[in-house]
Amino acid sequence: MPYRDLREFIARVDAFGALRRVAGADPYHEIGAITEVAAGMADCPALLFDHAKGYPAGFRIFSNAVTSPQRAALALGIDPMLRPLDALKAWMAKRAGLARRKPVEVANPAFMENSHIGNDVDLARFPAPVWHRADGGAYIGSGSLVVMRDPDSGWINASIYRVQVHARNRVTIQFDHSGRHGAIIARKYWESGKACPVAVVSGEDPALFVAGFEYLPAGASEYEFAGAIKDAPIEICPGAITGLPLPARAEIILEGHLLPFPENSLPEGPFGEFTGYFAADQRPCPVMEVAAVHHRDDPILLGSPPMKPPRFHFGLPLRAAGIWSNLEAAGVTDVAGVWQHVSQLMTVVALRQRYDGHAKRAALIAAANSYMGRLVVVVDDDVDPSDLADVMWAVTTRCEPSEQTDILRNAWSSALDPRIPPEAKARGVTSHSKLIIEAVKPFAWIDRFPKLSALSHDDARVVEKKWGKILKGGA
Repeated sequence: MPYRDLREFIARVDAFGALRRVAGADPYHEIGAITEVAAGMADCPALLFDHAKGYPAGFRIFSNAVTSPQRAALALGIDPMLRPLDALKAWMAKRAGLARRKPVEVANPAFMENSHIGNDVDLARFPAPVWHRADGGAYIGSGSLVVMRDPDSGWINASIYRVQVHARNRVTIQFDHSGRHGAIIARKYWESGKACPVAVVSGEDPALFVAGFEYLPAGASEYEFAGAIKDAPIEICPGAITGLPLPARAEIILEGHLLPFPENSLPEGPFGEFTGYFAADQRPCPVMEVAAVHHRDDPILLGSPPMKPPRFHFGLPLRAAGIWSNLEAAGVTDVAGVWQHVSQLMTVVALRQRYDGHAKRAALIAAANSYMGRLVVVVDDDVDPSDLADVMWAVTTRCEPSEQTDILRNAWSSALDPRIPPEAKARGVTSHSKLIIEAVKPFAWIDRFPKLSALSHDDARVVEKKWGKILKGGA
């Protein structure tokens, strides 16, 4: 059975022994610091914070929800015991056959167990963390869905944007660039002189979290995509203030309006980014006036702060699956795997070479689709692209730098790139160069390349299956 909400997901994580409960931590930087340290540990546990300093018991925060491959697979409805690369393959296969499930409307949603409207709204009730020491304020939304309705088509968009608390009933919503669907929808209201109805969902289930991060096309429904992941429809209920369809089993929901911008703005940020740097100083952002706050008893805020790589929001590189699909769609055969390291900033393609130029062809396509990534590495199919040590072994033993490296210039990056000079960003430059490394056996003499001394991956798996329990200290 699929998990129905965040609480059921947490219970399953706990059953795997991957949950740690933390009491008494300070929302000012300490909860973020504990989250970051835990994310860097070998077992990368999920964390459930309670009794936060200055707050009563029951107002909880859940972080590192899906930062391990096991929990990412669990969120996607895939066998959590699969090896990481096998789990990504399983997700590709599942994603290709997803059947969208329309949400279903229900009465008496769980999020209405407690409701505060108008002057009773006070966001200080919630322990919204200052995730990084130099952040510009507390963020109730680091893994929150922002729900909006297109005024022309009625399409519901539910994407992930960050949400900073400024006052008891005011937050800012940061659209990282003007082409994001949320920014486009909001402008339609503003250009007609209206405020934009909006809801912030801070405590959605992981399938909705995944859907909110996906780059779905305009008009596509994140609710339907999440329902497809779970093979069960998302339960929704109209918001009392906005009428927007809201996840019925969500933990915390803010309802209100995004005021016309730029005449209404507040300074947002800075905020630590997934690159491990602060990408920008404070800047004006649209203001949401919160008219109502609804929450479940003992609510759980879902926190997903960006952290220094290799820590990342998600334990499986879902965008690597997209690059893998792009390679296959372009006719590149024999791709054994694609993975991304350093929070998607390094892409690795493993393939079985069939002809001279096969590796270069794969590298060029991967480079064209690697957002912000400066490194693209191609390895042979006897190398596990998800194992960085294995990849670096191939780089150091199979790549002749003078023959098997290339640099592509003016390639796809972002204003978040810390290496682009400020004066270039001021001119609108958001491109960089990409290094291609062919860490493959030279095709011209591939049959004469020295034989491996180590076990093949298949042989190693046979040994692990037979002797794994003893090697791990079991009987």
